[in-house]
Order: sequence, then structure tokens, then C-alpha cells
Amino acid sequence: MHTAARLGLFAAGAAAVFTVALVAAPLFIPADASAAWTSIEDDHMDTPEAGHGGYAGAAASASTPTAADDVRGLSVSHRGYTLTALTAPTATGEAGSISFAITDAAGEPLIAYDTAHEKRLHLIVVRTDGAHFRHVHPELGDDGTWTVPFAFDAGGTYRVFADFVPSALGETVTLTSTVDVAGAFAPEPRTADATTATVDGVTVELAGELVAGAERELTFAVTRDGEPVTTLEPYLGAYGHLVALRQGDLAYLHVHPMGEPGDGVTDPGPEIAFMATAPTAGRYLLYLDLQLDGRVLSVPFVLTATGEATDAAGGDAHGDGASHGPAESSHGEDHG
Repeated sequence: MHTAARLGLFAAGAAAVFTVALVAAPLFIPADASAAWTSIEDDHMDTPEAGHGGYAGAAASASTPTAADDVRGLSVSHRGYTLTALTAPTATGEAGSISFAITDAAGEPLIAYDTAHEKRLHLIVVRTDGAHFRHVHPELGDDGTWTVPFAFDAGGTYRVFADFVPSALGETVTLTSTVDVAGAFAPEPRTADATTATVDGVTVELAGELVAGAERELTFAVTRDGEPVTTLEPYLGAYGHLVALRQGDLAYLHVHPMGEPGDGVTDPGPEIAFMATAPTAGRYLLYLDLQLDGRVLSVPFVLTATGEATDAAGGDAHGDGASHGPAESSHGEDHG
């Protein structure tokens, strides 16, 4: 699909903005144990007006929160909701589960969730150096406890992100806490950009740039054995899903692809495109999930965002004052 067609579709309702940081080693995940979000338009959008991640402009007044001010996924409590009673296996190789509850402002377990991207809650688990990324879906018990079978294969401290939409709020909330796991620990720092990755024989190349405060297109081209892959499978309603963490603080956000299966415009490969705005300059690590042959692959990338690309007149880095992407995010649910 041509970029112009994708941008036309996106302008109708699929823009996405995100915050990012450290990435994990390549991970192969069974489709029934992993998770990603669809690119559907739903009612749970975070908008610039609401101050929850829809970073449309390249500049803001001193009284308006900027993208850098409004990153999320950094707190155990937000918007009156708190992640509590977190338990998990404490050593590598220990079979067990991750369980936790979400409580409301009154301290009562939250049991009313809206479905967002076909799930009521999305759980991201990643070591604090960005390695060993996993995205799974817990089940909710009658008492408000979420549980998912889980085992760690490496020691270290892990961040756990719970991403959900409380029915009473109607907006995405992302809470985070940590888990310490005993066992062998070998740090896996990401110190350079990486725009090509191969997982299970599938190679994905990332084209595009990140610019703080300016919207840009990121395109992922998928090949196998040197041939373009044109048989990507819809996974929870999309051909690709991108989760991003910002290096250093692991601020968290999710972005949506441009277009969706069955829309008459979006092809099932070889390209998956996203629109993205980095909130700050610096290194970002990206996790792309895609499904092929009934299996979900999580493919890691590293990309460094340059400084804010605006001139005094409000134009972008190209100097023509024109937007090179939708002027604002009409699909601003950021999951982070």
C-alpha cells in the first residue's frame, strides 16, 4: 500500500503518538499466551485536551502540559486507581503466576472494566534493562484479583505494567510496580540504534525517524528468506502492534498502526506503518508484535529521537511550515 493511501486512512482516524525507551531480546510467543492491541477506533481515547498522551503539536505554551510533562506508566497509583497485592515467582525457573488487584479511590477492588482492544487488561512484563519483554493477558477473578501463569527465565528486577480502562473513568490508565527475581543476571544494555532484527527466520527493517515534538512515520518492512511477506495475519484486529519504553525511566506507551485488516486499503504486508511523536530527545526501544503462520513474534528495535524539530514560526524541521502527518491525533489512546 502506498504511503499516501495509508496517510489518507490515518487522517480519517488512526493517528498515534508515543513515548519510548529500552528494549528486550527477541522473543517468540505463542499466540494464545501473548497479547497486542488492535488498531480499532474505540471510545477510550486519550486526547490532548484531557492531558493523557495525545501530543498533537510540536510546541506548547508555558501553561499547557507538553509531551515531556505527561508521560505515563511511571507510578503505582494514578487517576485514583492503585496497583496492589502484586505477587510473582521469586526465582528463575519457578513455576507460578503473577497476580495483583486494582483498587479504586475508596480502596475497593475494581471489577468494572471496559474492553480495550478485545481485552479488559493488558500486562507488560520487562526487566529494568529492557530485556525479557513479554505481553500477556491475565484473567479476572470474582474478587477483583487478576492472575496469569508466569515463569521468569532470568534474574533481575522487573517492571510490571497494568494497562486498562476503568468503566467509571472511560480512559486508559497505566500503573506499574516492580518484582525482584533471584537467579543468574547478565545485563543486556542497548547502547546503539538497531533498525533491523530477525526473529524465527523473519526479518523486519525499520525505516523512519523519531523527532521530539514532531510527528513522523515509522514503517516496518517484513521479509522471510529475502522475500517480502504479504500474508501477515490479523492479530486482535491489526497487522502489527508497537509497544515502546523510554530508556532510563521506562515510561510506557502503546501506538497503533495506520489502517486495519478489512478496511479495503491496508495490505497484509510487507509493510506496517505507524505515526509517532517522541515526547523528548533520547533513545527509544520499540517492541513490534506481528502474527504469521498462527504464531506471534515480538521483534525489538532501538531508535534515537533527535531534538524538537520546530522553527520560530511553528514549522517543522523541513522548514516549509507544513505538517508531515495528521495535525492532531484522532486515535490518541496511548496505553501509557
